[in-house]
Amino acid sequence: MKKSYAISGVIVVLLVVLGFAFFAQNKPQKQSKPTIGILQLMSHPALDAIHQGIIKGLEDEGYQPGKNIKIDFQNAQNDQSNLKTMSAKFKNENADLTIGIATPSAQALANAITNKPVILGAITDPKGAGLVKNNEKPGGNITGVSDQAPLNEQLQLIKKFMPHMKTLGIIYTSSDDSAVAQYKMFTKLCKQQKINLKAYSIANTNDLTQVAAQAASKVDAIYVPTDNTIAGAMQTLVGAANKAKIPVFPSVDTMVKDGGVATYSIDQYQLGVATGKMTADILKGKAKPSTTPIKFFRHGKLIVNEKQAKMLGLKIPASILKEAQQKGEIVK
Repeated sequence: MKKSYAISGVIVVLLVVLGFAFFAQNKPQKQSKPTIGILQLMSHPALDAIHQGIIKGLEDEGYQPGKNIKIDFQNAQNDQSNLKTMSAKFKNENADLTIGIATPSAQALANAITNKPVILGAITDPKGAGLVKNNEKPGGNITGVSDQAPLNEQLQLIKKFMPHMKTLGIIYTSSDDSAVAQYKMFTKLCKQQKINLKAYSIANTNDLTQVAAQAASKVDAIYVPTDNTIAGAMQTLVGAANKAKIPVFPSVDTMVKDGGVATYSIDQYQLGVATGKMTADILKGKAKPSTTPIKFFRHGKLIVNEKQAKMLGLKIPASILKEAQQKGEIVK
């Protein structure tokens, strides 16, 4: 009888143990938060707007930072060594996905991370920057959104403001791959339309005051491509141009608000939103970087700085003013 009780006790214990094991196995597991590393080249309004848009795009797709996703945001403050160190940080912490805002950020991430998705947050020329094999079929672990400006729309706008223009100047940063790529495309466009274009380049912001003053003394208007260095020092360029009463036509809406006259601009915030939504699709497994085409925005929104135009004594064409009032934006 005692032996029978002992056996029964063992059986009960085994059943309890097996029951706990079954419960533990079938208990819903708490999902760990995916980690997204966001690497931003520097602080200026355009890049900040892209960053804000990325967060909005993620939220629209159900990813709430701090709740079901972890965001590790790093700002390199335009320092190349910081870009390398921060990219290595994301790799070491095994971030599920990383996003590069501006070409140098994306290049640093691409060099460090090869086994996890890297998303381009507004990169002008992904293929030209060596980030993807093909814009339609990237083929690797990288895809994203381009901020390629609508160059022809911008050039036509300048011509409407400056119908008697003899020489157009362009200032760009020689070390910025996106700015250089856009400079080459803009040069080709001006050549096709028989516009005399005079180019000026800078190595860093320390060169901008002198180069801007030099350009302003030789041209009728100045065009600025998508250039992070100049965007971060727009007031310096505008100050030199204002002294010579020369208008500046930038490629980005935030640079118009900082003293440019007008442009057709891709909305930087919406670029970020598109980047965030693409990121969400990849996190959910709905898309793969290798087969997701680079997303381009083909047309820009008109933005006119009425206050700046008046200060320069520059007449805003009636058709441009009407379009800005109805479909675009006017800075007063």
